[in-house]
Amino acid sequence: MFQGLNDVGFSLAPNAVTYWVGEAMRGIDYQDLDETPQETAATTAALAANTVHLARSLKAAPFPAAG
Repeated sequence: MFQGLNDVGFSLAPNAVTYWVGEAMRGIDYQDLDETPQETAATTAALAANTVHLARSLKAAPFPAAG
């Protein structure tokens, strides 16, 4: 989805993706975990911070309208 939105002109924050790689946990499904792995939580927090930063930057200085 990230690449598709980027391809059609959406502004996306750097590293605005997060996902679960089950292989590292030997096939355990994410929803079956007792707690969120630290790496996943840290990546999700970085995603949120980057997205908020981009939103604030665009609010302060929006892209000019195409003309």
